[in-house]
Amino acid sequence: MIKYQGEMMKKALVLVDFQNDFIDGSLGTKEAQAIIQNVIEKLSQYSKENRPATQDTDFEDYLTTQEGKNLPVIHCQNGTFGWEIRKEAQVGFAKIFEKTTFGSRTLAEFIRDENYDAVELVGLCTDICVVSNALLIKAYAPEVKISVDASCCAGVSPEKHLAALETMRSCQIEITNA
Repeated sequence: MIKYQGEMMKKALVLVDFQNDFIDGSLGTKEAQAIIQNVIEKLSQYSKENRPATQDTDFEDYLTTQEGKNLPVIHCQNGTFGWEIRKEAQVGFAKIFEKTTFGSRTLAEFIRDENYDAVELVGLCTDICVVSNALLIKAYAPEVKISVDASCCAGVSPEKHLAALETMRSCQIEITNA
């Protein structure tokens, strides 16, 4: 529980796909590398019990999937170094949701079923998995206050990062530190 605007609230921090391949691996960017310290600091503000995470998980058949045909770059192969959550961010999580899609329905159900009052999202990539998970949570738990810390997210490009933030803002998701 945290105090928010004078009220005690149950709040979660969702770490989205903060994996080696998205930071400095096959799909890494300098923007993703630049947010590492911000993410580590943000994680320290929440207890393990209130830190679920997602982990992009691809398998041998990745290139035959729709995503693989549109993004033919091997990444986040189950069990590889690139698939692992960044070492500095391995601080313990309530639950890690391995997913083969951009968004995780099971994460959204978890947020709804755990009766969170507020959820903050951070991670990668703003324009793909962060926005997908934020919108799923909004759909599954429409009364949960959702926010995204822009200083703890990075997109495929700076332009796509900003576009995703604007999309989420349009869907009543609060954007902080933009």
